[in-house]
Amino acid sequence: MAKILIIEDDPLMSRMYKKIFEFEKYEVETATDGEEGLKKASLSKPTLILLDIMMPKMNGIQVLEKLKADPSLKKIPVIILTNLSGQTDAETALKLGAVKYIVKSEYKPEEVVKTVKGVLSGYTRSEIPKA
Repeated sequence: MAKILIIEDDPLMSRMYKKIFEFEKYEVETATDGEEGLKKASLSKPTLILLDIMMPKMNGIQVLEKLKADPSLKKIPVIILTNLSGQTDAETALKLGAVKYIVKSEYKPEEVVKTVKGVLSGYTRSEIPKA
């Protein structure tokens, strides 16, 4: 079973995505900030990470840099999930190795699930996804 780590500081968004992915039969873990997200990623080695940009302690770009610098985590596909629609953030995230950049307000939750399923079906754990 695929394991998804949701790193999101908004409790409402985090709970909503957790419930949706659990309904779709995924194993789901959540983290409320970047530091907690990195720890959980290291411990549980998720199949995919949904990562918010604006968070306390460590923002999503900083988390993504650390994930991609760690040999044991760098192959995990990361989808950026944010309310920011800034082109600079998107380009930075994709250059750092994120596979997708989703603006929450522009995607319905079921579209996010469809995107995750597409990413998971396109990659194996032994490949490094290309943006």
